[in-house]
Amino acid sequence: MRMAVFGTGYLGATHAACMAELGHDVLGIDVDEAKIARLAAGEVPFFEPGLPELLRRTVDSGLLRFTTDYGEAAEHAELFFIGVGTPQRKGDFAADTTYVEAVVRELAPTLTRNSAIVGKSTVPVGTAARLQELADELTPDGVTLEVLWNPEFLREGFAVKDTLEPDRVVIGLSDPESGPTFGQNLLYEAYESILFKGMTPEQRDAGETATPLIVTDLATAELVKVSANAFLATKISFINAVSEVCEAAGADVTVLADAIGMDPRIGRRFLGAGLGFGGGCLPKDIRAFMARAGELGADQALTFLREVDAINMRRREKMVQLAVDTMGGSLIGTTVAVLGAAFKPDSDDVRDSPALNIAGMLSLKGAQVMVYDPQALDNCRRLYPTLGYADSALGACTGADMVIVATEWKEFIGLDPASVAEVARGRHVLDGRNCLPREAWESAGFDYRALGRGR
Repeated sequence: MRMAVFGTGYLGATHAACMAELGHDVLGIDVDEAKIARLAAGEVPFFEPGLPELLRRTVDSGLLRFTTDYGEAAEHAELFFIGVGTPQRKGDFAADTTYVEAVVRELAPTLTRNSAIVGKSTVPVGTAARLQELADELTPDGVTLEVLWNPEFLREGFAVKDTLEPDRVVIGLSDPESGPTFGQNLLYEAYESILFKGMTPEQRDAGETATPLIVTDLATAELVKVSANAFLATKISFINAVSEVCEAAGADVTVLADAIGMDPRIGRRFLGAGLGFGGGCLPKDIRAFMARAGELGADQALTFLREVDAINMRRREKMVQLAVDTMGGSLIGTTVAVLGAAFKPDSDDVRDSPALNIAGMLSLKGAQVMVYDPQALDNCRRLYPTLGYADSALGACTGADMVIVATEWKEFIGLDPASVAEVARGRHVLDGRNCLPREAWESAGFDYRALGRGR
């Protein structure tokens, strides 16, 4: 198929490359000429395992191209995907849908044949219906632009797999009861190898799919992604709230999490107590969810998310206070190694990163901070140019009075405590993710401390 993807950031670039990998003829569109030039040269402007190889392969094959020209996109395809950003609006919690709306405003007037535009960006509920009204208003006479919503469920570090082998596909339609629409059939064709791989004609006629498929209305499809993120954020903040009780009672939150995680109704994933969540999705999405609920008159339904957000932000302050207490009440004149800056491992994303945030707060408390991250240092330097940066974990630890593990990269989990002891000045390690082998660090002579665990 000939298709186009608007937006070539994390979501858009990944989706475009994966669609080309499935054999489609894909055009990626963005207003950022520098980004387009890099992608056209086969360079990924962010870190995502497996994507660089996929991008180069599909660009070299000719199945994936990039442009800034909306007219070229309209001529190229009849199936379009929206993968642009929806950042938190300045001054309030709501999501800024300007970029999403701009795609429809620019594309619709240029169309010459019936087309479908499929939203993948995370948007406030009601956005798709508004975009359909906008499309109806702006498309030329005799041309229809159908709006569908197909939310993404990508995990940074696993985005390629999550696109090519999703655990579910959700499709939102204006009228899901009216039978397959033009746009729905186009999307089924695009996802043929995902939805119907190995299916016989009889199975397809019976409605069976290889990947779980949910076809619903636009509003429900829009709410699925933000609800999933709100649930995950709540689960993380729940264990961090319990962590505060564990600290007060002298209990161990990691053992507690193991115990309650054995209940299949609860599960162990996302019960890792520590610095909390960050990144470009969970924080902004739960805030936008609250804001939209308020606009709809259902603000009381999501007031608990304010506490979820507050608990999450409080973990950063508690880690800084733990560092201050560890050093006897003041960080002035101390050197602190912060291992990790990305908000999670296997990513270079430092947006709303707890790790980078505490590094900055430690610096404001008077510490000389040395940061190391396997992938995120370039992004860190742009945001926090006054912090110190090292080229390796041991380099960051050299001369340090205290070591803080703030992102659970495998490199840090497997770090040899004895090697750190040889270069560090002090013997204090703070495990911000409850990921280190405590006994190994204590055996090497370190005073080990972590949020939610007794001394």
